[in-house]
Amino acid sequence: MNLFDTTVSALRALRANKLRSALTTLGIIIGVAAVITMLAVGEGAKRTVQEQLKSLGSNHMIVFPGTVTASGVRLGTGTRNTLTEGDARAIAEEVPGVLAAAPGMRGTAQVVHGNLNWSTVVFGVTPEWLIAREWRIARGRALDDNDVRTGAKVALVGQTVADMLFGGTDPTGQVIRVKNVPFEIVGLLAAKGQSFSGTDQDDLILLPISTARSRVLGGGPGRSRTVGHISVKMADGVDMKEAEIKVRTLLRQRHRLQPDQDDDFNIRNLSEVVEAEQAASGTLSSLLAAVAGVSLLVGGIGIMNIMLVSVTERTREIGIRLAVGARGRDILGQFLTEAVILSLIGSVVGVALGLGSTLALTHFAGWEVVLQPHAVLLAVASASVVGIFFGWWPARKAARLSPIDALRYE
Repeated sequence: MNLFDTTVSALRALRANKLRSALTTLGIIIGVAAVITMLAVGEGAKRTVQEQLKSLGSNHMIVFPGTVTASGVRLGTGTRNTLTEGDARAIAEEVPGVLAAAPGMRGTAQVVHGNLNWSTVVFGVTPEWLIAREWRIARGRALDDNDVRTGAKVALVGQTVADMLFGGTDPTGQVIRVKNVPFEIVGLLAAKGQSFSGTDQDDLILLPISTARSRVLGGGPGRSRTVGHISVKMADGVDMKEAEIKVRTLLRQRHRLQPDQDDDFNIRNLSEVVEAEQAASGTLSSLLAAVAGVSLLVGGIGIMNIMLVSVTERTREIGIRLAVGARGRDILGQFLTEAVILSLIGSVVGVALGLGSTLALTHFAGWEVVLQPHAVLLAVASASVVGIFFGWWPARKAARLSPIDALRYE
């Protein structure tokens, strides 16, 4: 028998038991749909993580003040304010590969414009801060060295603050009051969205660090030169762990710490966060694919069971065909073709169901899913392999039947 005759014969046999054939393909349908949906969800999660990683800025580390221990109680990060603007300049000048080292201060304040007000986060920064955080200006201009040197009352606002105070209008050139101090908005920051912790990164105002210290956030005794953090941006290709060691060594020297003394600062290397998040995202995708693979496996076992039942029911038919001249490979080809056809039909319906599931997740659940062509091809190829693998044994069993024993079977 040629391939065409084998296929026609297999389709005729499957059509004779329509309900059973439909139930047999159900496992493959669910398996293929699960593979497509799970891979789309995993890829969507990976894209979401990548977007959040971009918002952090690549090759980025942050230096925070250390802790104070009082009466045996450690009071937490930032209670020992030891970082200065001089530390930031030293990092930029003495550590190889540093693109920007930006000191900053942080606080909260009520911002007022007209009869509207909004509570937001206020940062006192230098022009290098935008470079370190890879933050673009959507409208207007950035802060410059002259703003910091003269203590200018100018501000950059995030998208959330602009929406709350100005709606959809351009805020540049407008005047806002921060703790009753008037500031002119000279620029609007590009949107960054939420951070990993769910914090709105666009809910902020940037002021020149000198102005923020003297007019808004306050300096206090002994704090005229201290800063709340230093953001460090390294060049591409720099070993971040080695750079962290160099920054740590430099700051210990500047702070005159003895070898037996603990650091009076903390360094958070965001490249490690990036690696951890990417590893977690990859693990999630693999786990989802494995779960979907189990569904395909179950579908394949269903095909094998039904094919074994079919071989048993059609034993006399197999005996007659062998007796009139059919060869074992003809019997093998027919039953194997039946298994493959069941898998292909299940694949086609499963692809349609998988596409519908991804669209439903996007529309109703609001999940970000990314359907890629290779996911569909992988699902269909996997289903075909499953059909051949699990259909081989029943087909081989049918092909090895003895004509005499098969004709005597009742």
